Amino acid sequence: MELALAQKIVDEWITTIGVRYYGELTNTAILMEETGEVARLMARLYGEQSFKNPADENTAHDQLADEFADVLFVLICLANQTGVDLTDALRRNLEKKTKRDTQRHRDNPKLK
Repeated sequence: MELALAQKIVDEWITTIGVRYYGELTNTAILMEETGEVARLMARLYGEQSFKNPADENTAHDQLADEFADVLFVLICLANQTGVDLTDALRRNLEKKTKRDTQRHRDNPKLK
């Protein structure tokens, strides 16, 4: 799914099923909450932290995928609310990073 289509689908979902968008500040808080849930799972799956219930590790990857989707959904909501075209924003951001970081990463001994 392309970003423009994702923005349209989320907008349709919000205006039909979700009734309306939450306010931008509320959605920002929700984005932080969802990002924290990703961080919690990452710490347990890839970091040193263990699961409180070892059986939870069996479904953790599926949970991680769902949390990533939650982050993406709220981010798309915020982009829609603030008039940001994510396709254009990502394209411009990648151009900026390419110009700024190409040599920097090639010269970084930590990446070799």
